[in-house]
Amino acid sequence: MSYHTESIRNIALAGHAGSGKTTLFEALLHAGGVVQAPGSVERGTTQSDTDAQEKARGHSIDSCIAGIDRGGCRINLIDTAGYDDFRGGTLSAFAAVETVMVVVNAVNGIEHGTRRMMDHARRRGLARVLVVNKIDFEGAHLGALVEALREEFGPECLPVNLPAQGGKQVLDCFFHTTGATDFSSLATAHQRILDQVVEINEATMGAYLDQGEAALTPQQLHDAFEQCLREGHLVPICFVSARNGTGAAELLDIAERLLPNPAEGNPPPFVNGEGEAITVNADPAQHVIADVFKIVNDPFVGKLGVFRVWQGTVRRDSQLLVDDGRKPFKVGHLFRLNAKNHVEIEQAVPGDIAAVAKVEEIHYDAVLHDAHEEDRIHLAPMRFPQPMFGLALEPKHKGQEQKLANALGRLAEEDPCLRMEHHKELNETVLRGLSELHLKVTLERMRERYGVEVVTHPPRIAYRETIAAKAEGHHRHKKQTGGAGQFGEVSLRVEPLERGAGFEFVDAVKGGVIPGTFLPAIEKGVRQAMERGAVAGFPLQDLRVTVYDGKYHPVDSKEVAFVSAGKKAFLDAVGKARPIVLEPIVDVEVAIPESDVGDVTGGLAGKRARILGTDSRRGGELLIKAQAPLAELTDYPTELKAMTGGRGRYSLDLSHYEPVPAPVQKQLSEAWKPKVEED
Repeated sequence: MSYHTESIRNIALAGHAGSGKTTLFEALLHAGGVVQAPGSVERGTTQSDTDAQEKARGHSIDSCIAGIDRGGCRINLIDTAGYDDFRGGTLSAFAAVETVMVVVNAVNGIEHGTRRMMDHARRRGLARVLVVNKIDFEGAHLGALVEALREEFGPECLPVNLPAQGGKQVLDCFFHTTGATDFSSLATAHQRILDQVVEINEATMGAYLDQGEAALTPQQLHDAFEQCLREGHLVPICFVSARNGTGAAELLDIAERLLPNPAEGNPPPFVNGEGEAITVNADPAQHVIADVFKIVNDPFVGKLGVFRVWQGTVRRDSQLLVDDGRKPFKVGHLFRLNAKNHVEIEQAVPGDIAAVAKVEEIHYDAVLHDAHEEDRIHLAPMRFPQPMFGLALEPKHKGQEQKLANALGRLAEEDPCLRMEHHKELNETVLRGLSELHLKVTLERMRERYGVEVVTHPPRIAYRETIAAKAEGHHRHKKQTGGAGQFGEVSLRVEPLERGAGFEFVDAVKGGVIPGTFLPAIEKGVRQAMERGAVAGFPLQDLRVTVYDGKYHPVDSKEVAFVSAGKKAFLDAVGKARPIVLEPIVDVEVAIPESDVGDVTGGLAGKRARILGTDSRRGGELLIKAQAPLAELTDYPTELKAMTGGRGRYSLDLSHYEPVPAPVQKQLSEAWKPKVEED
């Protein structure tokens, strides 16, 4: 079935682990008539958790897409993972939707993942809906939770429906004013949300003040409601019990009647090659612009590129370009994803989520288009956490090196928070991810899907090097081999930049003493030296290199000579510039029982951590915020488990780099035995 853009709703379900997103996903599919009975997470029968690892662990790892056809409306739902370890796929889904429904556990209240997802959705300019789940569970204090949500996220958080009969029923309070509820009253809730909605639009406000609510048409109410969502002036609160389906049909009704369609949401942040904002229109007649937000390597149909259409119409058998448009591909098959099933369709209009298969050039965040005018545009990237945990890998069986590389490449394609590195000097392949669990699941998938088993060991910490002072360096490269020789002489200056600034290369040569054609060779030599390090074998960063003088020979000067001269002059300067080693400092958040606070804070202090603060949570839980060197946390999962009896949880995010203590730098320097290169 084909839909108009105005009839599409794109919604991501997000929230803290254990809030019941997958169970709600099942309840919504059942309420929408997609499945005859909702699946069970415990029994491994859900539509979304189909991977062997998801079934074994009882929670989502990947995002899953399914659609509901309801009353002439197409509601695309994306179920996302709640664990921080797998948030790459969760954040990717935000690039494809207008609305994020943040699911809140009514018993546990506001949790770390609730705050994180609300913040991500707000920064992306998406409409937000708070869905309070488990309303019929013992220990759920719904009135107090609503006040806590308003205190945490602002007074714009207002119920659009209310639970009744002890959580066995949900009553709408946007279109209705009468009925008995478990707390508050329908009339009070109706008036509060109506007052919030009408004040955003002058025409609606005027009609409301002059003639009352009866003067407002359903379309006026929808338009004002949608504008409030788009501008963050309203965050609706809805109530459900996913385990028995209470409130699921009402939530679909809200999606259909009130949530923004693809033509109403905030415009996506597309930019051109110069970084200037580009406006795309949800117009099916214009050039195609679509963004790939998910890659799936399907064992039956091959590599799937899942994309959201923002402009134009993608038709089967048409031609599309990827990114810079060098090589077009034919859309031989066009799919709509319905959980486990791939349904072939004829076309996809703005707002549609669709997929193409077996196009190797497609990658995560690729822009698909059908005209060269759009060759250089892309969607502003999501802010993903830096993958800081690493494992060095080698195949368990000889001869599987290429098979290992291919498997890692496929898995990294699917997850923007996985990164593969190869260190030539150590002949070491390192897989980096967000946590020990993230990497463990990845390796288990590699074994199950691709038949590759590996031996692992801890990799080197991702230290960096920089300089603390200005200095100058010089080198003359001269070699005579019987015929034409090699000659190049370089004088340069190095100076530190602020942390995180990267690298700058400046040409300050005067009078043509070094022809401009040799400057790229000098920069190449400098970058080679930076990659290899100067103190302890780690890449250099946060410095400026200025080439200001040198000499060349009209016959003997060659690129290779200036590569070598640039490298040696740079190392000469760095050696005088007080080189230092930097270590990654991570933001640590640890959720623990309050009874364990002494052991945990003491343990962190012993790891050179700075405790930034603590937060009390419901149920006797405490959240500790700290910053610590990543090198001190290699065994932290095991230690935390031992200290808290397995009840502690933690997350890490890269914060910044800081100089290591002097004894650590000395130890790292002594352990590194640089090889003297022969020219």
